[in-house]
Amino acid sequence: MLSETRRVGALELTTPSPTEIRFVRAFKAPVQLVFDAYTIPAMIRRWLLGPEGWTMPVCEVDLRPGGRFRYVWKQAASGMEMAMGGTYADIDAPRLITHTERFDEDWTGGETEVRQDFSETDGVTTVTQVVRYASEAARDGALRTPMAEGMEAGFARLEALLANQK
Repeated sequence: MLSETRRVGALELTTPSPTEIRFVRAFKAPVQLVFDAYTIPAMIRRWLLGPEGWTMPVCEVDLRPGGRFRYVWKQAASGMEMAMGGTYADIDAPRLITHTERFDEDWTGGETEVRQDFSETDGVTTVTQVVRYASEAARDGALRTPMAEGMEAGFARLEALLANQK
């Protein structure tokens, strides 16, 4: 089992159990604005892109328990696409989103369960996201990818987007 705690920029990553990865990132913005950035397609398309050179030509969100979402990313230089989708289980705006997700090219070893908690203190919103993988091997495989670096690249864009929305 890989057990670790590390920082990638302002993103903190820990492994609280053999099948989970916890990501924690703070943003200087009100909780409702951060929640909106996670749930409104026009905002999602501006930040949830990973490394430079990617776009999101498909961003569909049906934000309700039982509703589905679908994201398709495209790399401009190569034309390569990556896609994922899932189903929302619980929404408690602007505090909580739980959903399942699965990449079309299933590199994560099956469907994952994701819980995103949003909490605000003194104008700073902390997002805590816990991803539960189907197995320890799937979690460890995810830890060996540059996923955290891609997430932090997106979060840096989100931080700039939030600063311009105030």
